[in-house]
Amino acid sequence: MTHDELEKLFRLGDTSNEAIRLRLIAARVSTGLGQKDVADAVGIAKQTYHSQEGRGAPSIATARYFYRAHGIDFNFLFHGDFVQLNPEVRERLAAAAQSEAG
Repeated sequence: MTHDELEKLFRLGDTSNEAIRLRLIAARVSTGLGQKDVADAVGIAKQTYHSQEGRGAPSIATARYFYRAHGIDFNFLFHGDFVQLNPEVRERLAAAAQSEAG
C-alpha cells in the first residue's frame, strides 16, 4: 500500500470522533482482541470501553494500553499519523482498517 493510500485509509489529520473511532476499532481488531479483552487489560468495564469505541473518544488509559502493549501510539489514534509505527504494526492496522471499511 502506498503512502498516499495509507493517508486516506487512516484519515491522516482527521481528528473527528468518527475518524478516531475507526482508528480505535482498527487498533483493537489488529491485535486480535475483543472489546472485553481490551477492557480487562485497561482495567475498565466492557461497557466503558464499548462506549469509548462508539464515541471515538478513548481514554488516556486506553490509548496508553495500545501504545505500551501493542506499539500503537497516540499520534495514530488521535491524528492518523502512521509513519512512526513499526512496519508490522502498520500492516496489521491497514488490514484491520480495510476489513472494517468493508
